[in-house]
Parts: sequence; C-alpha cells; structure tokens
Amino acid sequence: MRAAWVLPSLIEGSGGHRTILQNVQYLIRKGYECDVYVEDKGEVKNSEELRRQAETLFGKHDCRFILGYDIQGEYDIIFATAWFTAKVVRDCNSKAVKAYFIQDFEALFNPMGDGYILACNSYGYGLKPVTIGRWLSHKMQTEYRTPSRYFDFCADRRIYRPLPKAKKEHAICFVYQPDKPRRCSVLGIEALGIVKFLRPDVKIYLYGSNIKGNVWFEHENLGIIPLEKCNALYNQCEVGLCISSSNPSRIPFEMMAAGLPVVDLYMENNFYDMPNEGVRLAHTTPESIAQALIEILDHPEKAAEMSEAGKRYMADKDLEHGFEQFYAAVSDMAARREPAEPAVYDRSYTRPAVSADVVMDEKLAEQSYAPPVIVDNSLFGRLKRIGFIRKSKLLRKLWYKLRGL
Repeated sequence: MRAAWVLPSLIEGSGGHRTILQNVQYLIRKGYECDVYVEDKGEVKNSEELRRQAETLFGKHDCRFILGYDIQGEYDIIFATAWFTAKVVRDCNSKAVKAYFIQDFEALFNPMGDGYILACNSYGYGLKPVTIGRWLSHKMQTEYRTPSRYFDFCADRRIYRPLPKAKKEHAICFVYQPDKPRRCSVLGIEALGIVKFLRPDVKIYLYGSNIKGNVWFEHENLGIIPLEKCNALYNQCEVGLCISSSNPSRIPFEMMAAGLPVVDLYMENNFYDMPNEGVRLAHTTPESIAQALIEILDHPEKAAEMSEAGKRYMADKDLEHGFEQFYAAVSDMAARREPAEPAVYDRSYTRPAVSADVVMDEKLAEQSYAPPVIVDNSLFGRLKRIGFIRKSKLLRKLWYKLRGL
C-alpha cells in the first residue's frame, strides 16, 4: 500500500506537523510506503535539503520527502493536511482515495472574507475526513454533511508523565504563541496580569514561541523548549493555561498526562473532547480566566483532585491508542468502506463555565439585543477602582468603550 501526504511548509515547533509525521511513521510501521509532498516556499533548494530540514525540526522519519506539489506515481490514498492543500488533492489526476487529515477548523485562522470562505469550501470537496478529536467530526457531519472518522487526543506517555522527585513551585505555565492568533495570547496575558496583581507571589512561565511580546508584568519566557522540558515544566507548576479557539490543542492532554490541572476557554470547540474533571473551562473574559486559575492556586485540595482526575483520564490514551484508531480509519477508507450510520457525538464537558460575572447574564437573557450592562462590583469594576486598569492598555480601552467614553 502506498500513501501520499500533502503538507504546508515546515514550521519550527509546530505541533500540527509533529502529529502528521507521527501518523505517517505509524503507517510505515504497518507496511505502507509514504511520500510526503511539502509546499515549496523557497526556504530550501531541493528535496534533500527538505529532508534535512525535517530531520532537524522533527527528528528522523522513514518517509520520502518531496519538495513541491507535483504528485507523481500511483497511490492507494492521498491526504490533504491543510485547507489550501485540499484543492491540490481534489484536482490531482489519481484514482487513489482522497482523504483529509483535519486538526483544526482552519477557517477560523482567517478574518471573515476570502480566506475564511475558501477554507470552509475545502470541507465540501468530497474528500474523506479523519479528524483529531470528536468536535471536528461532529462539525463535518452536522454542518457539511460529510461522514467523518476521528481519533482521540492522546499523549506520548513516555515523555508526559508525573516525575516523583519534581519540586512544585507556586507557578502557572502558559502556552504563549503571539504568532498564532487562535492561541489568544493577548487574552491570556491580560488574565495572567490580573492573577499576578492579585497574587504577586505566583510565578508566571511563558513558553511555546521565541517571540517575546509586550508583557508588562514579571515573568519568565522560556521560548520554544524540548518536549522533555515541557514535561518538567508541567511537573513544576500548579496549573497550566492553554488557549486554543479552533479545536482543542494536544497540550492540555499532555498536561493532564503529567498531572497538571488545566484551564482553557468555555467554547464549543472544547465541549466534545475535554473531560469534566482535570480541566476547568472559563468564560472568555480575562477576569473569568483569572478566576479559574486563582481558584486552583488557592485550593490545593482541588488542584490535587484535578491532577489525579487528569492522570486517570489519560491513563489509556497513549499515542499508540490514537495511532490504532487512525489506522483503523485509514483501512476503512482505503477499502472504500463508508461509515455504516451517521455518528452521534455527545458533549463530554458538561460543567458550567467559570465566570467572574462581568456582565449580568440574567439581564442579557431578558434583553438579548441590549448592550452589556457592566456590574460595578464585579472583579472588573474592583480592578478599575484599585488602579489596575490604568496599567493595562487593552482593559482601559475596553472600559472606555463599554462606558461610552
């Protein structure tokens, strides 16, 4: 059996590329020959340089790397891996099964306009989706009438695991990636600024990007760090903050495998894959995210319960589990077997959002078209009175806008 994969150009530290190449390698273990076609952006001169680049960034793999999208030869299955590669796969002259390896709802990477709509269009090309997580399969089925297969969010438990001798700090780690808008770096920094103001003894670690950004409170930016150091960081901190607004990231699941409680956003993309325990989903305001973090920091017994719950949830979700689910999906697609019936996806996270009550929800429910009513005794109002808002350009701008000034 032969498979072709059509990838965007390689990016240092990309979890998406790492996930693709892990699954490529698993197909090779199962007897497939795999060719990986990579976008030519002029960063490397030829396929040999591309192979060396891939090895430097993601380690050695047994596939053949090919620069550019000139798909040649016969394949049993061809995978698109990003919205702009879906058209390449759709239009290539091949009798292969044409599949779509979907890790994010990539339309959300773009402002509303051409990019958003073209990405949405890619889900209607007739490719066979296999998604990471249940939310994307739910979305493919309910919004695009495309039966989809999925594999679970898993973690490499050889790397992500509790370290018995690790020394805990009164600390938070935040996946800070200002180069990726879906990671909501501004929102996360505003939330951490509130935490730092109210709990000045808490240490803040940022990691995930070499961009330093304009962070106005005391912190340590670790940049892009190796996976083993990520696990050490998770064992070192009391709570992890990871925001992803276009699908869950794999990082919260790796944090849970290491025993770290997690905070993320209370948004639909997290409802179908996050567990009720081990994670707290917060309303999408900096104050609510700060409140979720502080509740965990201030209550060690709650943190310990979340830690144990996260480890239990991830106990059977080693990478091999996800690879086997993926391989079963590929085997069905390669044999041109369609799903017997449309799947029904139930929400896995059913807890209410952590909310700092910035907006009076009951008033909004009664007057759905009325502008938000700001509650003066909310955390937001209290922060204004104690002068915190003067230090935060974003919060000051929002305050004046909401007050009509």
